[in-house]
Amino acid sequence: MAGTLYLCATPIGNLQDMTPRVIETLRSVNVIAAEDTRNSIRLLNHFDIHTPMTSYHEYNKVEKAQRLIGRLQEGQNIALITDAGTPAISDPGEVLVRMCHENHIPVTSLPGPAACITALTLSGLCTRRFCFEGFLPADKKERRAVLEELRTESRTMVLYEAPHHLTGTLEELYGNLGQRRITLCRELTKKFETIMPTTLREALEYYENQEPRGEYVLVVEGKSREEKRQEEIASWEEMSIEEHMAYYENMGMDRKAAMKQTAKDRGVGKREIYAYLNGSEE
Repeated sequence: MAGTLYLCATPIGNLQDMTPRVIETLRSVNVIAAEDTRNSIRLLNHFDIHTPMTSYHEYNKVEKAQRLIGRLQEGQNIALITDAGTPAISDPGEVLVRMCHENHIPVTSLPGPAACITALTLSGLCTRRFCFEGFLPADKKERRAVLEELRTESRTMVLYEAPHHLTGTLEELYGNLGQRRITLCRELTKKFETIMPTTLREALEYYENQEPRGEYVLVVEGKSREEKRQEEIASWEEMSIEEHMAYYENMGMDRKAAMKQTAKDRGVGKREIYAYLNGSEE
């Protein structure tokens, strides 16, 4: 019978956020797979946990996952922890979880701290709909593509950033998204936790004279539906009514449906489109 993989959330700063269930599980499993064993040993020592550890990180995630799968298939139980927060979020743990599912190995999560959710709830921005982007890609082409996608995103956006890249990322966000509200969260749950609701432009001005310190979570306002609607209207107005109709007919709409959607896009009545088309066809 296969063992179980336990995804164990660990504190993102304040050690008191460690749950009793995680402590008990870390003590009882056969081995703990840790992103950085040198960092995690301090956590384990604090809670008097003596379970053996093995490294599992970005640079060995595929090869090591295969070995961990073998141990799970032998019936061993394994706990997965990251340096801080919940494993498999912006973390190589997702590879191990996927391989467990492929091999029909049980996986369970022991919930706890997650920087993205903590920052979102502190941001004062809309929490009903949000998307998590993590760290922007380092590859320039991929980074541009992601920023272009975010430009039209209407949900609240959550990103991670290191202090030495913060100013450059704020400049890119401002250049691609324009003026938006943003809440910068740093050193979450720690002694010098700072929550800074502001705007992208004001954040850039602030960090002209302040050196960024600590790890940041950026919570950025999405584009409003009204803004998106105005942009759509502007793009439709650049088309002739014939081109607008053809756009929908080429998608497979019949003429009546295309006429109705064209009228809706342009904010006019269907009869107006009908009269225009009949007049142009005479």
